[in-house]
Amino acid sequence: MPILAQNSFEVISRSPDQTRRFGMRLGSILHTGDVIGLSGDLGAGKTTLVQGMAAGWGSPDEASSPTFVLVNVYRRPDHCHLFHLDAYRLSGADEAFDLDIEAMLEHGPLVVEWAERIKAALPANGLWISMKWIDEFHRDMLLQGVGERYLTLLEALRKEIFKT
Repeated sequence: MPILAQNSFEVISRSPDQTRRFGMRLGSILHTGDVIGLSGDLGAGKTTLVQGMAAGWGSPDEASSPTFVLVNVYRRPDHCHLFHLDAYRLSGADEAFDLDIEAMLEHGPLVVEWAERIKAALPANGLWISMKWIDEFHRDMLLQGVGERYLTLLEALRKEIFKT
């Protein structure tokens, strides 16, 4: 019996640079309408991962935590957008509904930090990444895909990372 479900895999990052590079690989395969939910305590590496995702997706903008503005929008030269939502300061899904998540998903992928706080406002299908702080440099990332698109995305990412 496998330790992890078929729709998931685990990655251990050994440095912030490695977390960014992993994010770059993930960002390079994102499409409009994709939802990436991130969870993990403060310092788990969520924003570092998003920095890589934005770069891999093709944005020249430097990603930063949108804790106080709630949503940062990163752009690409082709006028597509990557939405980066931080749900830390939201009281729950009701507040998230006011942000018009559906409209964001029509114009690009959406990455949500603290996604567990607003899960009811997010589509049921997505790529969920649970991040854990191991020590000063190491981070554990457990990825789980829900829905056909995200199983395909997970498999593409697995092949890219593990070159299988």
